Amino acid sequence: MVKSTGLLASDLIKLKNLQLTGKLVSEELMLGIHASKRSGIGTEFEQYRHYEPGDDPKRIDWKLFARTDKHLVRESSTESDHQVRFVLDLSGSMNYEENGISRLNYGRILLASLAYLCYIQNDQMSLYTLQNGAVQTITANGASASGKQAFQKILVGLEKTEAGGEWPKEHVLKFPEFQQRGKEQLIFVTDFLQAGEEWMRLIKSLANPRREIVIFQILGDQEMDFNLKGFYRFKDLETGKEIELDAESVREKFVESATAYLQKVKAELQIPYVHLVRTKLSDPIGMVLKAFLTKRKG
Repeated sequence: MVKSTGLLASDLIKLKNLQLTGKLVSEELMLGIHASKRSGIGTEFEQYRHYEPGDDPKRIDWKLFARTDKHLVRESSTESDHQVRFVLDLSGSMNYEENGISRLNYGRILLASLAYLCYIQNDQMSLYTLQNGAVQTITANGASASGKQAFQKILVGLEKTEAGGEWPKEHVLKFPEFQQRGKEQLIFVTDFLQAGEEWMRLIKSLANPRREIVIFQILGDQEMDFNLKGFYRFKDLETGKEIELDAESVREKFVESATAYLQKVKAELQIPYVHLVRTKLSDPIGMVLKAFLTKRKG
């Protein structure tokens, strides 16, 4: 059996099934991450392990058995009241593509995997998108915001997403929908590319002791390494503007500017309750999530 943590995004995209790809990635994580109140997506992650002789059969998670055909014992039976809000960036730059993998598709699979973990943990989850300076509620937290129904609604919402447009200059985005009643986790999937300080202002305005923020910043290999030769026509995916340049002549300046920007973002996000997870389109999604969850456990 091929371990899902090693599957590349290109392999998962070929399946053309978000539910299956989410399961492939997350089920390996459930068995690979040990129990800890800080190791799961929410704060009440429960460990699963294989059934062993002597275990009470009542401790087998039969619902999980129906989905995986595996006899897994759940360490705790308490349900989580943890709120997880997924926020997907749909600005035009999310259409950036390398080797047949778009940033948007990578983000969809990453969120489907996280949503499946929340489904197993019985976390309450919801999905929002950001586009043209506005927030759109795709699925909201509520009485039926956990379990299979919530998971399926998020998958349907992800399938329908289309990226396009740009962030209005000097626009300050607010989330009136986010009325906190308890602790919650806000998970952004984005390229975190900004014309000014719009993303930074948003994150700093949302972070507080009762709201943990996790930012998955998805970048292309060429956006970080820029190993191109010859003339290329570069297009701004948000404004549509194009320019033709000799890649080698601008490589040094591009890499210098990109490195400075990424270092600046990382430094400014060293604030309480905020976690930055930087990943490339070539990184296996399962490995990205495993590294993140293991780090949170430590």
